[in-house]
Amino acid sequence: MSRSLNKVILIGNLGADPEVRSTNSGSRVATLSVATSRQWTGTGGEKQEKTDWHRVICWNNKTGSGLADVCEKYLKKGDKVYVEGRIEYRTWEDREKQTRYVTEIIARELIMLGSRGGAAPVGAGAGAGKGAAEVGGKAPESLDAFPEALDEEDDDLPF
Repeated sequence: MSRSLNKVILIGNLGADPEVRSTNSGSRVATLSVATSRQWTGTGGEKQEKTDWHRVICWNNKTGSGLADVCEKYLKKGDKVYVEGRIEYRTWEDREKQTRYVTEIIARELIMLGSRGGAAPVGAGAGAGKGAAEVGGKAPESLDAFPEALDEEDDDLPF
């Protein structure tokens, strides 16, 4: 039996306030626009940067994870977030009979990395809407305090 994995992890900033709507069946969904950037030095020694934009979909689900509600209540443009989920590709035909394509990240977990009250996990592993102090007893340290953790390669790995 072959196994597979579809897992995406993003750390980035919101490019706009969350767009929250309700479906015909009453479910709530939030759409986030998350920017991630990478930097490198070009062949001429000049610094270069590229920003990628990711469409992240956050649903309220039956297990009590109210990701859409949390996004609506606590997130705003510019906030730094950690998103974990899966990637999906969809196609559809618009009114002009043109085939449209979209790539989306379906969020399973969201952690607010902003400085307002520390990071707060929300999703499959945490109660919706609980702050960091309620979840773990004390606020976890933000990745902002350790920027080298995101940029540095670890050559001391034993494998």
